[in-house]
Order: sequence, then structure tokens, then C-alpha cells
Amino acid sequence: MKETESKITLLDVLIIGGGPIGMTCGIECEKVQLSYLMVERGCLVNSLYRYPLNMTFFSTSEKLEIGGVPFISHNHKPTRSEALEYYRRVAMKWKLKINLYEEVSEVKQEDSFYIIHTSRQTYHASSIIIATGFYDIPNLMHIPGEDLPKVHHYYREAHPYFGQKIAVIGASNSGVDAALETFRKGAEVTMIVKDAVISESVKYWVKPDVENRIKEQEIHCIFNSIVVSIRPKEIDVQAPGGLITIENDFVLAMTGYLPDFSFLTSLGITIGEDEMRTPTYDETTMETNQPNIYLAGVICGGLKTNKWFIENSRVHAEIIIGAICAKQK
Repeated sequence: MKETESKITLLDVLIIGGGPIGMTCGIECEKVQLSYLMVERGCLVNSLYRYPLNMTFFSTSEKLEIGGVPFISHNHKPTRSEALEYYRRVAMKWKLKINLYEEVSEVKQEDSFYIIHTSRQTYHASSIIIATGFYDIPNLMHIPGEDLPKVHHYYREAHPYFGQKIAVIGASNSGVDAALETFRKGAEVTMIVKDAVISESVKYWVKPDVENRIKEQEIHCIFNSIVVSIRPKEIDVQAPGGLITIENDFVLAMTGYLPDFSFLTSLGITIGEDEMRTPTYDETTMETNQPNIYLAGVICGGLKTNKWFIENSRVHAEIIIGAICAKQK
């Protein structure tokens, strides 16, 4: 930790995001004794916290490990609750310096360092690591009625939908899980899928289950279709045979999520004009086009949110901290 000429405490690194990859960056700072702080606008591993209550990970527990702390699960695939407990334990083991429920509002460059304003206070840091993930901004459909209270872009649990007519939009893992769970808890479920089949990316032990429920007409599914309008008790669906209206109580719009591109551009980070809107960064250092601002984790993939996971982006932390240390020599 240094001091500027005006005696302002200057952090080596400020990490934005308190998920597993942000935590890994903090751990790497601890290892080489860089001064750092993590700020997270929600709770610890906020994205994982917002997963469905009964979710099981696709990855095995060892692929979710960080900081050399073993992740012991009762099953081959860990659950959400096990993951939350594990990352709490990691944070305590490494005594990570993290401020929760603190949101970054503005970042300004001042000579050789950055001034970071948050919802609580102001920090100064030589380098910034952005590890904000993508789960906080739903991919909206931009259709009439999407803002009605009956429309949910996050699914938590099935109980509230007992005895209700549910429309699940999407056929990826989140959509399929929501459809199966609500069906098994007494909902009348209709899936609206823009493609001709259930996505091949769906977990291999779940895909046959939903396909059999559709085949047996226990879950109604309308393929090659999109929802075009939502009303308090109905939805309109553009199907291959034309426009159809379906009685409906709740819509679970499992349409995916987006990185916070507006935050990146506010920092001067350029976004590629490719279809995936990939942010600009050097793969050898993870440094963006803005000096000493780095990207880590899933945000590196832009709209291709299935490119980076915990298991294959943990290495970003080592790369970034190595690059920061090399600049200090």
C-alpha cells in the first residue's frame, strides 16, 4: 500500500465483484502481499445466491475449488447450499478483505491511479480488476406486458406456482429446471421454445426427463415459437400455425442474462462489434485497452456467457496478479 503526494492511501488493487473469480483474485493478492479491497454490490457470491434454491451444479466440486481449500460435497454434483457454505468458508480461511452491499458508482483516472466512488465511500487504486459476471441483468424480450408483476426473470423455487398456469420461456438449463420443478409441485406448465428442440446444452441427466414429460403431454411445449405479448391472465404466442392465446397466471422468462456493458463502456473499455460483443483485452495479461484495468471470469466472453466458468477462468487471477507484479518491478 502506497501514499500519493497528497497523503491519500493508495491500494495496489481494487477488485469489483465478490464471486468465486473475484475471490480468487483476492487470494492471489494475499499470496503476494498486494494491498487490495473487494467490493460487491450484493452478498458474497451474489450470483450463486440467486440460483434456484434446489439447484445442482453441472460441475463436480473439485472444479469449483479456489484458494487450495477442499470442497467436500455429499454427492457427485454439489448443490447451491453446499457451494454457498464452501465460499463462505474460503472467505474466512483467507480472511479476504471484502465490502459487501457496496456498489461502484463511478471510476475516474487521475494521473497514474484510479479514483473509485462507491455507494459508501471513495477509494484510490493503482489497478482495477472487474470480475462482475453476468447474472445481474436479465436479457429482456422487449414485449408488451414484460413489466407485469406476474413476469419473473429469476426462478427460486416451485411452491408459489402450485395450482397455477405457468409459461416457461426458454429451453436451456434454467428453463428446463423451472419447468420440471413447477410441474412436479402441481403447476400446469407450458414451455415456449424458439428452437425446434430442447437445447443440447441441457444437463445430460435432465434432458431425457423433460423430453419424456413433453412426449407424455405432462408438460405442454410449443416449439419454434415466441411470446409476443403478456396480459394479466393471458399470453400471446407466435407459433408456426399462427398467433395463439394461452391462459396464464405466471411467466418464468428464462431468457438468459447479460454482462453490464454500460459499466464497461463508462470506463472507456471498448466492446467488439462482433456478434458476441466481446470486450477488448489482452489474453496474455487480461488487461483491457484502459491501462491497469483488467477483466476476469465470465465477463471476458461478452454475450458468450457459456465460454468461461469457474473451472476454466480461475487462472485469470494468476495471470492478472502476475502482470500487476511485473509492472511493479
